[in-house]
Amino acid sequence: MKATLLAASGQTELLLHGRLLCQCPSRHYHTSLRRHLSTESDVPPRDDESVVNQVLNVFQTPEPRDLDQLHPLLFSESTPSPSRFLQITRRFASSSLALEFFDYVKAKLPTKQYPSLSLALQGVLEVTSREPNSQNRLLELYRTSREQDVPLNVNGATLLMRSFARAGMVDEALLVFKELDASLKNTHVYNTMVDVLLRSGRTDDALHVLEEMLKPDVEFHPNDVTGDIVFGEFFKWGKLGRSLAEEEIARLAMELCKHNVFLDTIKLTQLITKLCRNGKTGRAWDLLYDVMKLGGAVDAAPCNALLTGLGRKRDFQRMNDLMAKMKEVEIQPNNVTFGVLINHLCKSRRIDEAIEVFEGMRGRTENKEVYVEPDVISFNTLIDGLCKVGRQDEGLSLMEQMRKQNECAPNTVTYNCLIDGFCKAGDIDKALEIFNQMNKDGVLPNVVTLNSLIDGMCKHGRISNAVEFLYEMQSKGLKANAVTYTSLINAFCNVNNIDKAMQFFSAMLSSGCSPDAIAYYSLISGLSLAGRLDDACFVVSKMKEAGFCLDLVCYNVLISGFCRKNKLDKVHEMLNEMEQTGIKPDTLTYNTMISYLSKTGNFGTAHRVMKMMIKEGFTPTVVTYGALIHAYCLNDNVDEAMRIFREMSSTSKVPPNTIIYNMLIDSLCKNNDVEVALSLMDGMKVKEVRPNTTTYNAMFKGLRENSMLEKAFELMDRMIEDACNPDYVTMEILTEWLSAVGETVRLKHFVQGYEVSASTA
Repeated sequence: MKATLLAASGQTELLLHGRLLCQCPSRHYHTSLRRHLSTESDVPPRDDESVVNQVLNVFQTPEPRDLDQLHPLLFSESTPSPSRFLQITRRFASSSLALEFFDYVKAKLPTKQYPSLSLALQGVLEVTSREPNSQNRLLELYRTSREQDVPLNVNGATLLMRSFARAGMVDEALLVFKELDASLKNTHVYNTMVDVLLRSGRTDDALHVLEEMLKPDVEFHPNDVTGDIVFGEFFKWGKLGRSLAEEEIARLAMELCKHNVFLDTIKLTQLITKLCRNGKTGRAWDLLYDVMKLGGAVDAAPCNALLTGLGRKRDFQRMNDLMAKMKEVEIQPNNVTFGVLINHLCKSRRIDEAIEVFEGMRGRTENKEVYVEPDVISFNTLIDGLCKVGRQDEGLSLMEQMRKQNECAPNTVTYNCLIDGFCKAGDIDKALEIFNQMNKDGVLPNVVTLNSLIDGMCKHGRISNAVEFLYEMQSKGLKANAVTYTSLINAFCNVNNIDKAMQFFSAMLSSGCSPDAIAYYSLISGLSLAGRLDDACFVVSKMKEAGFCLDLVCYNVLISGFCRKNKLDKVHEMLNEMEQTGIKPDTLTYNTMISYLSKTGNFGTAHRVMKMMIKEGFTPTVVTYGALIHAYCLNDNVDEAMRIFREMSSTSKVPPNTIIYNMLIDSLCKNNDVEVALSLMDGMKVKEVRPNTTTYNAMFKGLRENSMLEKAFELMDRMIEDACNPDYVTMEILTEWLSAVGETVRLKHFVQGYEVSASTA
């Protein structure tokens, strides 16, 4: 055996070659004897205390010691108590003295006294572990014991495993576990090893050890301590080693359930919540049902977590099944349970079912077994659901019930739900009436109240009232936020009052509110449509300073605005910026460019842009073709316009619409190509494109210029058949022409029964 050096205070180093159990018998011990090593009591009988003290006194005397006097103390009995040797060994002040005593015991013990020897070894290990930097000495002692077939007991093994783990020697700890006799590997040993591995970040090794415990033929199975160790580590955030996915934890939990080891309520709820959030409601369902089936303690909390997950998936069948299961195993639903059901039923617009659940929790249905007094959250959830489907009057009735119950009085959320509901329904006066009641009841409004009323007023044409209300609330100390200002900015942009929109944008900045992307987009769009491109660019710069990026809609609005202002350089700047930021043009971008280029006579570039559009996977729309046709018509190039029209009709999947026909018919008539225009109108009938008043007006003008009276009569009859009402332009053309040729009777017959509409020119 290798030499072991143990330094003793004030003594010369001892060379311990072969001291440890040189006379130890072979390793083939009887299994029952080994089991005894793991169960021997550490507590000595009271009459052993004097023996312990006498032995310690002998070893505290300077050398040479008279060790013969120890024999009658230790071995006078036929079978000395094994725990006596542990109690003596562990009370030595140094490992060298403990080892010296161990050598004496080993030399004097009768054969096959393995429990006594193992307990004495345990004491040596305990004393050594208390000394600084002892891990290498412990490792040497362990190797020596293995070489000399000294059996470790359970406590000695777990002491070594933990000592090595604390020193970062996890492989050595795992070696002790693997080399320990299988008959000694009880639940405590397994738990210690799993704990050591998990704390050291060796997740996969820990799982391997745990799998051994879960085998059906293993005598020692997991217990509650196992569960505490395993789940205590796996539920830690930022733990060392590989983190287990929630599905792996669920699988382990289900395996441990079979051994009556269950997650506590908090951890079970956390695991079910995490599974459901990651879309694994099926696994969460199986886990909860296994715990219930195998007798684990389950209360409403984990059931509520699963109900929430099922609600997100709109799986109402399983929600009902879970409620039935809760009843079967006598789990009492609470306010949260019913709140989850009501909330998800309301979100799915199944309001009548939500009301049924609400009444059921109050014991107002046929089945009166469950009675939970609704709290303010349950009331508010149902009121909000009713308001969102336009049943705000029923919500108002519920609030009146709350007002009669002092313990469940309406709060700010209650009033906000109703105010928002009536505002969205356009009943601003009723919303203001509820707001006034809110103030009378002493319930303080908040910024949500303010925003609901201002947004409602703005969207229903009461912008000035919204502004007055804002100033009134501000005078009472209620501050507006970004949503408030955005509603007003949107409203003023929609009525083209850009100055007022900019005024509120400035007020928003000066009040310390950070505009959101919607506020910027609204203002940029309004300024661009109003032709105030410089102001729009200023807002864009502010938006970028705030960390927001332009989106495709904003770029399209700006490009369209710059095209209208004929600022091609700015258009190119926008397109380059889009390319740099990775935003690809869409159909609207291409159509805007094609329309602009066509109107400015740059037809070559317009066609190149159209080819690029097709290359990028966008199909030209009726707007694309219409822009080109309209531009050619404006440039008196009807032949090219007709070529595009024929190409559009034959090769594209986009059929011409009434507007395109009208542009061509009008241009053809102005160029005296009335026959071609008439053929186009006949084509409209074949392709079931309905002509409108503008179509007929263009034809009547062309026919009048070419004195084609009979054709005009035909079109007048067709116009009546199509139920296409003439406007003042139609009547002006026909009255002047038909009166001049003496056809007033035909004219009277034409207008009979018509209500002449306003001009659509």
